[in-house]
Amino acid sequence: MADIALGAERQDKRKVMIAIDESECSKIALEWAIRNLDNTLKSNGLILFNAIPLEYAGVFATTYGSTLPANVLTSIQDNQKKFAEALLVKAKDICAMYGVNAETISVLGNPKDAICDAVQKFQCQLLVMGSHSRGVIGRAVLGSVSNYCVHHAKCPVLVVKQPVCNKS
Repeated sequence: MADIALGAERQDKRKVMIAIDESECSKIALEWAIRNLDNTLKSNGLILFNAIPLEYAGVFATTYGSTLPANVLTSIQDNQKKFAEALLVKAKDICAMYGVNAETISVLGNPKDAICDAVQKFQCQLLVMGSHSRGVIGRAVLGSVSNYCVHHAKCPVLVVKQPVCNKS
């Protein structure tokens, strides 16, 4: 009997994290989660998470053939942070329209690692993310964040794949 009560108590405290980026697939994953996990999200909380890749600064440096001055790199990162905050505000507004309260978190780092680290740090019981469905070549060149998270996150991962996401 004690095991049943303990299991019920754990079930009541499920945290869900949704990985948010600029893609339409991310928005579809968020909306899917709100529609299908409504009661879980309302009673247990939701984390909207965005990882700001650091690679963009390297792209600028490579494009211009030299390393960029520190103030330029700082400016690029500041703009990335503002963009990430705007994405999370939009996602939080979508949640609010459905009566779901969400916490927002944004970090600098490789999205694959940052998402998996955050799942563990915040003890999430479920990670929801969209799939860009890039195909074999796109995955080989760019990698697949969702595929990486499926194999490395310390919780179940739900990848929302919709026809709209297949057009990337």
